[in-house]
Amino acid sequence: MNRKAEIVRKTRETDISLTLDLDGRGPSTVDTGIPFMDHMLDLMAAHGFMEIHLNARGDREIDDHHTVEDLGICFGMALNKSLSDKAGIRRYGEATVPMDEVLVRVVIDISNRPILAYRVNIKKTFTGTFDTGLIREFFRALTVNGGVTLHIDLMAGHEPHHVAEAMFKAFGRALDQATGTEARLSGNLPSTKGLL
Repeated sequence: MNRKAEIVRKTRETDISLTLDLDGRGPSTVDTGIPFMDHMLDLMAAHGFMEIHLNARGDREIDDHHTVEDLGICFGMALNKSLSDKAGIRRYGEATVPMDEVLVRVVIDISNRPILAYRVNIKKTFTGTFDTGLIREFFRALTVNGGVTLHIDLMAGHEPHHVAEAMFKAFGRALDQATGTEARLSGNLPSTKGLL
């Protein structure tokens, strides 16, 4: 099974080229022009056992919003494309990840029903110069374009860098579980409806 996709998206605000291989063995190469996002996407790829090759440039003279949102769009599109008809996948995945004082739970359903339930409440929203509030925009765009239901819960902790790390690690692990193949499905869809 070739679970690989290439996405190129060029707008007046961003220019993004992404290759996603759900079964790749790495290492990934990530250059978004936003060092903090590079770090988060590297973590996601490593903990999700996927290979990502990503180059992105955006109108950062305005702020990071367009770039981060479009990264989510591209990743969601690549995920959807790489899974094709979704036959034989487990569909559901869950991971709970600690990062020092932080504990984050991520639950995913590759359902073709795009919903983001984002329960992350922290007082300090900047880590360095990066606004961690944009992480919600990344995952919102990913869910819409990837056709997934995604729950992200901050269960403990408050330090924004630790929260972000735990989210991306947990998402990578939950996604790996959900996209894993289940031999007992014999290539069928993981749905009693026969359709996702």
